[in-house]
Amino acid sequence: MNPIKILIADDHSLVRQGIRDILEDFEDIVIVGEAWDGPSLFAELAETKPTLLLFDVTMPNFDPITSLHEIKQTYPTLRILVVSAYDDDMYVKGLLAAGADGYHLKGQPIAQLKIAVDQVMSGQKWLASPLVNKFIQPTISKKSSLTLTTRQSDLLRLLTQSLDNQNIAIKLGISIKTVENNLTKLYRYLDVQSRLEAVNYTLKHPEILSLSSPQATSDIDDIGFSTFSGLSILLIDDNARFRRELRQIVNIITPKAMIYEAENISEARHLVDHISPNLIFIDMILGKEDGIQATRELRKKSPLFKIIVISAYPDKEFHRLSIESGAMAFLDKKDLDIASLRQIISDISV
Repeated sequence: MNPIKILIADDHSLVRQGIRDILEDFEDIVIVGEAWDGPSLFAELAETKPTLLLFDVTMPNFDPITSLHEIKQTYPTLRILVVSAYDDDMYVKGLLAAGADGYHLKGQPIAQLKIAVDQVMSGQKWLASPLVNKFIQPTISKKSSLTLTTRQSDLLRLLTQSLDNQNIAIKLGISIKTVENNLTKLYRYLDVQSRLEAVNYTLKHPEILSLSSPQATSDIDDIGFSTFSGLSILLIDDNARFRRELRQIVNIITPKAMIYEAENISEARHLVDHISPNLIFIDMILGKEDGIQATRELRKKSPLFKIIVISAYPDKEFHRLSIESGAMAFLDKKDLDIASLRQIISDISV
C-alpha cells in the first residue's frame, strides 16, 4: 500500500510539530512538508506533491475559499482536510462547498485526527462530531421534553459523579455489560455521543433528573459540589466552544467558584491585574501566541499562581517546555473530564 503523503499548513510552528508528532507514529503516513502561509503552501504543493493537505484557515497571505478553489483546480485528486479551531456554521459550510473533503476541530481528541485522515483518504467526507451535532441535532426545546426511566435517571446521575462503568455496576447491582448496553441506549435517547456530552446535557437541562425531588437533591449533595467554594479559576483558550465546555464541567464540580475567561495573553494579563486566580488553565496554542509565553508572563506576575498548560496535541516537548516555564502540569485536553478536574481542584484547595 502506498503511504499517505501529507503536507501540513499552519502558521503556528507548535501546531505543525504537534500534528507531525501525532501522525508520524502511523506506518502508513509520511509527512512530506510544512507550510506557514499562502505562498509557502503553494510552493510546497508544487514541490512535494502530497496526497493529503492538512491546513488551517487563518494563515497570513491566505484566503481560504479562493485558495481552496485554486488548489482543487490545480490538483484535482488531492484530498483536503481543514484542521481549525473555528466552528462557525457558515465558515464550515463555505469551506466544504469550496472543495474541502473534511473539517476537523483542533480541540478534538488526537485519536480522531487519524480517523479523519483515513475517512478523507477513503473518499468519504469528514466532519468533527461537535459540528455534526450543531448541524443535525434536534433543537434543545425538543430534547428538554424527554422523560427518563428510573434506570436512565440513575445512570445519568452516576455519570455526573464521574463513576466508571465498574463502579456504576456496583452501585446499581448489575453487570458491567448491562451498564454498557444501558449507556448506549441512554446516549441514543439523549442524542449525544459520549459521557461528557451526556453530563453537559444534564447541566443544561437539570430538570430531566427531577432535581427538586428530595432523593435527587440528596444524591447531588453527596457528590460534594459545594466543597470547593471561594475558588477563582481562569480559563485561557482561543476556542470559545472549548472554554464553554470546560466552564460547564467546572461548574458541575464547584458551582460557587468564580470563573473567568480569556482568549489571548493580553486579556489574561488584564484579568490577573484585577483578580488573583487560584488556578489557571492555559491552552498551548493561542492564535499567534502560545501557552509557554503566557505561562512565563503570568509566572512573573505571581509565583503563587497554579498554572496548568493544556493541549489537543500532547507532545513530549510541549510537556518539557510547560514544566520549565513554571506550569505545575501539562495535560491532554481529552483527559479533562469531571474526575480529573475534581482531583486538580481538590489538590489546589488543600
